[in-house]
Amino acid sequence: MRTKFLFIFLLTICLVPYRLLAQKIDTKLEQKLRALTQNFQGDIGIYVKNLKTQKSVLIQADSIFPTASIVKIPILVGVFDKIEKGELNLDQKFTYRSSQQYGGSGLMQFFKDSTETDLSTLVGLMISYSDNVTSIWNQQLAGGGLVINELMDKLGLVNTKVNSRTEGRHDIWKKYGWGQTTPREMATLVEMIYQGKVVSLKASDRMYRYLGNIFYNERSLSQIPAYIKTASKTGSVDEARGEVVLVNAPSGDYVFCVLTNNIKDQSWTKHNEAEELTRKISHLLWNYFEPKRPYTP
Repeated sequence: MRTKFLFIFLLTICLVPYRLLAQKIDTKLEQKLRALTQNFQGDIGIYVKNLKTQKSVLIQADSIFPTASIVKIPILVGVFDKIEKGELNLDQKFTYRSSQQYGGSGLMQFFKDSTETDLSTLVGLMISYSDNVTSIWNQQLAGGGLVINELMDKLGLVNTKVNSRTEGRHDIWKKYGWGQTTPREMATLVEMIYQGKVVSLKASDRMYRYLGNIFYNERSLSQIPAYIKTASKTGSVDEARGEVVLVNAPSGDYVFCVLTNNIKDQSWTKHNEAEELTRKISHLLWNYFEPKRPYTP
């Protein structure tokens, strides 16, 4: 009988994904985050990982959420994959046409027709200013959504997808918008870039530098001392706000991703409930991981 139970136990263990077996959960931090978010009016997913201790927190971390502009990180990967293959280079010249004008965030929509620019500027505007014109442009230069999605699959990020302007994804675009991901996958992508594991060490280094120059720094970044290096990207649409951040903290690097959807407060102010909550989460994380360096803006 004992042999039978041992066999069943071992079989059960074998059926559990390895990543879940290896996951070390920070239960104390999880309790704090659940208490902080319990009254949020909307759907929320959180993934936190301390890269030094390897302990994590997973709150709906494998649920799919809209990326909004956070999809620009997979697009960034697609561009650098082309650069690595010699099909693009950052000094390459391009000409902006007024027919490319697209609303929303960004600066290039205000450029004059026939303005000459280069790929480095296109990438910089896409990441730093979340520029929509250059993001659409870069998606095309990367080979389109299907090519970028294949790259995500190869990285094991099977739920991270570009939907907009991507063949066969029109229906899912209606549900999630430009892109989709999970908190765990997007945080993992930024972590892999930091570790030099995306495209190449050289490409990852350059991508990480771009992600460290963010104009929109009033959410999570406002809760972290200004002298601390961070890499991040925000995303915003009416019904969803999100952010992914990797912090090069003195006591050990940590990465987190907060994604929301179906939010009740769809206002476009700094006091939006989802944005306020993201700030509180970032504040909690910094002071939790850096108790000897407490920080309040």
